[in-house]
Amino acid sequence: MAYSRKTFHEVGGFSGVDKIASGDDMLLMNKIWEKDKQKIHYLLSKDAIVSTPPMKTWKTFFNQRIRWASKAPYYKNGSITIVMLIVYFFNLLFPILFFAGLWNYEYWLLLAGLWFAKTIIEWPFVHSVAKFYRKQNLMKYFFFFQPLHIVYTIAAGFLGQFGTYEWKGRKVK
Repeated sequence: MAYSRKTFHEVGGFSGVDKIASGDDMLLMNKIWEKDKQKIHYLLSKDAIVSTPPMKTWKTFFNQRIRWASKAPYYKNGSITIVMLIVYFFNLLFPILFFAGLWNYEYWLLLAGLWFAKTIIEWPFVHSVAKFYRKQNLMKYFFFFQPLHIVYTIAAGFLGQFGTYEWKGRKVK
């Protein structure tokens, strides 16, 4: 991530987001986007890749996702909020339909159809990212990791708003 000093000062820097436990980088970008949408660009260049190590445990992975989700109320861009809500409630349909299928198997048919639709819709994006990072060989696991994606989206979304997470050795609400 890069931004000019001038742009940083034009939006008031980190003021307004400096009391939030984390996420100041994304919230700063959101402030810049609010002021001038034309100033935000993604640099799709292999020369600009910065590698960071993955989370070492499932616990730290989920804490990271909960921390990311906890920033949702701070985004002032309504379209981001709408997309996050659509994604969250779409994923919430999966366990609802699963349990509803215990009473009427037709809900399981709908569940299978939504699972198929989710996979088909997400495949092109995930594949393009995998291709960019030369990780296409991981795409063979895509279908099988869909349940994990659904579970962590639901759990992180809920806990990000109503739970706590650990970050930098401290518990944060």
